[in-house]
Amino acid sequence: MKILGIDPGLKVCGYACLQTNETEREILEAGVIKTDERLHLEARLNQISCDISHLLDNHNPDVVAVEELYSHYAHPRTAILMAHARGVILQKCAERTIEIKSFSPTRIKKAVTGNGRASKQQVQRTIRSIFKLTEIPEPNDIADAIAAALCCGNSNYALQKYLVH
Repeated sequence: MKILGIDPGLKVCGYACLQTNETEREILEAGVIKTDERLHLEARLNQISCDISHLLDNHNPDVVAVEELYSHYAHPRTAILMAHARGVILQKCAERTIEIKSFSPTRIKKAVTGNGRASKQQVQRTIRSIFKLTEIPEPNDIADAIAAALCCGNSNYALQKYLVH
């Protein structure tokens, strides 16, 4: 199964394409989409749209795992801006009829580290360990995207085992 994990953001959007099965996981590509903060919102969203289209065309994933929106009462504007980017990502997947799975940040962290309240650094270190990487994935948006894809893969295989038995 090929899973594209995406950590949506307006400034930096992390992505990671994983090839997975029940016993093996391989990172095919991981990186970030960065938008120019000097551009108007609509131009930045268009850039994200073009870059996501390119990723979907290049990797042809079976499923896309996207982090759900979350909001901190002290920073509601951050959630609103993230929602714009997330909406563009969901639309591009829907346009290609690619299955989308959404996971809360807490569920993603718990699936990867065993702790739903793990820090960004804990997620980065765990991803490094799982994939035997020589360095911690930087920026943390990449580790978050890998974690989203991994969470999706783990839940898909767990569900398959449940349905088979």
